[in-house]
Parts: sequence; structure tokens; C-alpha cells
Amino acid sequence: MEDKFKSAERPETGEGKQYHIDLKPGDLAPYVLTPGDPGRVDRILKTWDEGKIMAFHREYKSATGKYKGVPISALSTGIGGPSLAIAIEEAARIGAHTFIRVGTTGAIQEGIGLGDIIIDQAAVRLEGTTHQYVRGEYPAFASYEVTLALIQAAEELGFRYHLGITASTDSFYVGQGRPGMNGYIPSFAKDIYHDMKAANVTNFEMEASTLFVLSSIYKLRAGAVCVVIANRVTNEFAYVGEERAIQVANLAVKILTRWDEIKKKKGKKLFYPSLLG
Repeated sequence: MEDKFKSAERPETGEGKQYHIDLKPGDLAPYVLTPGDPGRVDRILKTWDEGKIMAFHREYKSATGKYKGVPISALSTGIGGPSLAIAIEEAARIGAHTFIRVGTTGAIQEGIGLGDIIIDQAAVRLEGTTHQYVRGEYPAFASYEVTLALIQAAEELGFRYHLGITASTDSFYVGQGRPGMNGYIPSFAKDIYHDMKAANVTNFEMEASTLFVLSSIYKLRAGAVCVVIANRVTNEFAYVGEERAIQVANLAVKILTRWDEIKKKKGKKLFYPSLLG
């Protein structure tokens, strides 16, 4: 029998199942990893103590389980801001509150190697999705708690990492200053790589700014950890190190869960280091 949705304004079933992600309240943990690639959900799942696939509808594949005893979920978002915005909208409506993008990225600064980790603390909004939510002057920044947990996780795991600012685009090719088909590149796109590099932006990718902006608007938490698979300065490209980004994100969820428990016990809204004392 087909699902019956309650309204066109908010397409969900009577039990709260969301139209696009095909999930209902209780299907996701509060802490959700958000890779773009549905295949990465399977690879994330293999790193947990236990878990199972919850749904796979369109580009949205989900899994829920436990990592080192902590509830955790993964939900793929597809490529770019529009599909990610749908995922965050619907996942938040069924109880998720903390999101960590686990992705790949291209570095645009010297000294960043293939396989290195970049933890993005903010994003340049070179995409269109967030401009349909809020004015262009609105900042795109990660939750400091999530960013700090990602840093601690990378340190504990001994991975080489960089703290940076990403530029999130809608276009992988022309939008990031790469020539398109037959060498096509308009004048306004020619300088984007050099402009971002000069401003000390560390990397290009396609989702972080949407994740950060929506999380701020809806009072959620978000962060981003990406593995470098390209460096535009050295003109290198290799798909390496995905497992490092996954490990960092998993451990960050465990760290955040502990911090959240401490905050609750001590009656604090925000985490700060001396709470651990």
C-alpha cells in the first residue's frame, strides 16, 4: 500500500515518515554523519560495532547503529546544496540534532597533501541554495563544539589535518575554475580559484556551506571533515584516505556524546574545556 502523506506543505505520513529520506522518528540517532555518496554509507557502517541499513530512496541512503557503544547514524545527501538541504530538513524533523559532513575535497593551498584531513570551520557561500533561505551576508560557520571534537579526534588518531575555510560551489567544473567541455570557462569563473587561494580559503567542495547555514538557522550543530583527494596547486588527484575522514567523524561523535552528557549533568548549555576538570 502506498504511503499517504498529510499535506503538500509538509509531505510526511501520519507516523512522521519523511517523503525524501523515507525515515520516521526513531530511525535516526541524534548524531548523524552526512556523506554525499550513498556507497560511503556502507563503508561507514562497516566501521561500527553494529548497525543496519534503514532506507535507500533516491540519493538518500541511511544506516543506524552504534560506534564504541554510542548511538550513531549516517545519511547520504547526494551532491550539492539542494539535495543536502532536503536531507537536513527532514532528518532534523525526526530528531537528529548534530550533523557531520564526511566528504572529499580539493585543496587550493600549498602544503596540503593528498590523504590529509581538512576540518572546515566556515564556508564561502558560492552556491545558490542558502541564498533561498537567507541574505547573502549571513555567515556560514560550523558549530564550535563539533569543530573542536573533530580536532580532538584527528589528534587522538594521529592523522595529519588542517583547520580551514572551504568554498562551497554548485558546479564541480566551471564553478571551481576548471574548464568545462571544449575548454569553456566564462570570464567571471576564470579568477575564482586564484581569488579564493589569495583569501586563504583552503579547499573547494559542494555541501558544507548549506549544512552550516541551515544548522545555524534551525539551531542545530554541524561540522565538516573531508579528506583531500586533489590539490589544484600541484595538479595531483588520487582517491585516497576516505577511511581517515570516517574514523575522525566516528570518534568525534563519541567525544560529542560524552561532552553532551557532561553538560547535562552540570546544567550547562555550552561546552568549555574546564567542564572536564
